[in-house]
Amino acid sequence: MSRPEHIAPPELFYGDTEAKKYTSNTRIASIQAEMTLRAVELLNLPDDRPYYLLDIGCGSGLSGEILDEDGHLWVGMDIAPAMLDIAVEKDVEGDLFLQDIGQGMGFRPGTFDGAISVSVIQWLCNADKSENKPRYRLHRFFSTLFMSLQRGARAVFQFYPESDMQVEMIMGTAMKCGFTGGLVVDYPNSKKARKFYLCLFAGQAAPGEKQELPQALDGDEKADGVTYTETRIHNKAHGKKSRKSVKDTSWVLKKKELARKRGKEGVPLDSRYTGRKRKPRF
Repeated sequence: MSRPEHIAPPELFYGDTEAKKYTSNTRIASIQAEMTLRAVELLNLPDDRPYYLLDIGCGSGLSGEILDEDGHLWVGMDIAPAMLDIAVEKDVEGDLFLQDIGQGMGFRPGTFDGAISVSVIQWLCNADKSENKPRYRLHRFFSTLFMSLQRGARAVFQFYPESDMQVEMIMGTAMKCGFTGGLVVDYPNSKKARKFYLCLFAGQAAPGEKQELPQALDGDEKADGVTYTETRIHNKAHGKKSRKSVKDTSWVLKKKELARKRGKEGVPLDSRYTGRKRKPRF
């Protein structure tokens, strides 16, 4: 079977029909949820507050729904208009951008607390147009991503490499743009369960701190540090929460303010129950 990136550019491959098929397929949605949960755990974010995250190649918002459940604020970007149309129809919580990541991104320095990406970055390695040079597009992408992240923040990419040479090209370009980190391969001995995650660090959060690459999962014994099990998938399916809620007063106020800026109608007024003082009646 041909790889999708060999069939057509992503904005054409994910047209109206394919976008709807991708989003409505329950098996795809389940796999995407698992990979998103793993990517978020590899970000290693403390549970003390919501974070502002970038979803690179957000598609129809499947990964964004996981970020919503964890209480995070997020921005999504994708090159396929049909995918973004579905995300808009679903009224996802994140802000959406139509963007070719190979042309870089124009966010302010230090905008995001972290970034995730599921099944996207391998598309940059494909010269589907005469003007698309993979190394240039990768460099443009990683250099602008590095600038948009807080120092010490992580970016985690789940991807499907075509060859070792492709992995070396992606990792080598990321390192030239200032990132450190490396490749985490979960279940390396299983052809079916094997997953590749590029875990990158945008510098150090504080002088003297050293970030260590998370240990991969092998299915036999638990790894130290950041670990992943079936627990969150199981809890999600049964409506249980396995993560401390971060949807406090400040989160509610931010969501209301964001909705007002988007021009949404019917946003509830702030009250004393959301931390705002009411004006006295007399």
